[in-house]
Amino acid sequence: MTLRRGALVGCGFFARNHLNAWGELADRAEIVAVCDVDGEKAAAAAADFNIPAFYTDFEKMLATEKPDFVDIVTTAPSHRALVEACARHGVAAVVQKPLAPDWADCCALVDAMDKAGRPLMVHENFRFQAPLLRAAEIARSGALGEPTWGRFAFRTGYDIYKGQPYLAEVDRFVLLDIGVHVLDVARVFMGEATSVYCLGQAIKQGINGEDQATVMMRHANGAVSVSECSYASRQEPDLFPQTLIHFEGTKGSIRVEADCRLVVTSPEGNFTEIAKPKPLSWGGEPWLLIQDSVVSTQRHWLDSLDAGSVPATSGHDNLNTFALVEAAYKSIETGGPVQPETFEAVPA
Repeated sequence: MTLRRGALVGCGFFARNHLNAWGELADRAEIVAVCDVDGEKAAAAAADFNIPAFYTDFEKMLATEKPDFVDIVTTAPSHRALVEACARHGVAAVVQKPLAPDWADCCALVDAMDKAGRPLMVHENFRFQAPLLRAAEIARSGALGEPTWGRFAFRTGYDIYKGQPYLAEVDRFVLLDIGVHVLDVARVFMGEATSVYCLGQAIKQGINGEDQATVMMRHANGAVSVSECSYASRQEPDLFPQTLIHFEGTKGSIRVEADCRLVVTSPEGNFTEIAKPKPLSWGGEPWLLIQDSVVSTQRHWLDSLDAGSVPATSGHDNLNTFALVEAAYKSIETGGPVQPETFEAVPA
């Protein structure tokens, strides 16, 4: 098995989960350098994770280290420039969600990697959460029949602003931060959407964007889904960072309930199952569900590189998710249903 040489850019709050996850995969990948515009953050990450080199200049890191891939863990406004730099240097890239701030940038960076012939994957880790992976496996087995209806809900009052204070300042908030995850999960279970209707709300005082959104979608197969995302929910116990699911098919149903409990109704037999992640030496509640999914996401990236296959959350696949986010925002503006965008390559 090839030992991949990786580099990471963006040494902020969430990057430590990525770096710890790469440590779990040390027999398959080695992070040889990190980069951040803040030299102190880059130096601290290199020291804490025993990484040989750190940089403040991304292009210099690419030219000097010549990594096999780059893990991009920066905020969305920087993604296009960083991915396009990877394309110029012929380096594969896995990039944090959201793919970019808007549809045009998403299409441009996917197109750049297409033209460079290099793999691009979005770090869409909710798909790889242990209970959602198991639920999707059951739904896709055919035991529940064809999708008819689904509800996908991420609702919390967790103080997300403490670790990521910039979220209070962005104009487009919960749909880009969490909605992109929830809508991606909805696609996994329900298939592609043809119509999107969304209502957004700004509940917390002192923030610029929406902190709660409800999205109704009609899917290509005729099924209907409701996706909910909220950082303004008040409930005890608070279920952060769990996503709850109720999926109905023509033959049965599955619910993902609190604490990773699956409840299945099927002609083949009804059952319940617990699908919790395994403990991690560096992980802990309430983040363990997310941290374990980061390991699984990065393992999938390495699997796809080794197999020469397209990752499940490739740039092209994620365009279909981002199109739902864009449609949701347009729906909020217009007050009506919106048909999602489709990707068109930029002429050479």
